[in-house]
Amino acid sequence: MEIYPAVDILEGRCVQLVQGRQDAATVYGDPLAWACRWLDLGADGLHVINLDGAFGRAKRNADLIRRLAGETETFIELGGGIRSVEDAAGWLDAGVDRVIVSTLAVREPEVVRRLADEFGSERVVVGIDARGAEVVIEGWERPAGDYLSWAERFESLGAGSLLYTNVDVEGLQQGIDIAPIEALLARVSVPVVVSGGISSARDVRALREAGAAAAVLGSALYSGRIGLSEAMEAAHAKS
Repeated sequence: MEIYPAVDILEGRCVQLVQGRQDAATVYGDPLAWACRWLDLGADGLHVINLDGAFGRAKRNADLIRRLAGETETFIELGGGIRSVEDAAGWLDAGVDRVIVSTLAVREPEVVRRLADEFGSERVVVGIDARGAEVVIEGWERPAGDYLSWAERFESLGAGSLLYTNVDVEGLQQGIDIAPIEALLARVSVPVVVSGGISSARDVRALREAGAAAAVLGSALYSGRIGLSEAMEAAHAKS
């Protein structure tokens, strides 16, 4: 299993939010410096979120993200404010390895097929943001149906992987809820990246044993609750 530190960018700065709330941002500084730090410590890649895009200001961090992709030369998956095929294509052409589409995929599911056909399934991640058993979109405000049904549909449309985020525990640093993750892994065959609540080596081990392809470390990593080295050791341990 791989480990992707989160580099969430808001107004040009690396931040971590609690429960996706802009007013609950902790600022950590230069995104490029943090990206290089995590890579120097052995991270398998980076999970970059353009929070300004998620809040309707997609172009604000474009140059910074292009620089990050060019200078780090590492695997990067990018999400946040991708509202169209053109948005996704722009980021893929800018050097991002794969794009994360969430609200767009729910509103226009055929977009998943179009992106997969044009760029290859391996470059398309569909975000499954779930509160309980229901997908939530539009900033986690609007329920949109059963998360397992959506996951199966996105797989059938050509998504190369899924990003599952448990909104109920995201940012709280209180651990994961493994049950919905196991249910998702049992329903799809594409790789699943897990985000939300991962706060200990025990959480990482549970995800690896369940069969997750990768884990995103955010708030707990930046606060020091979990160290990258211990997360990497747990993720890469032999079963």
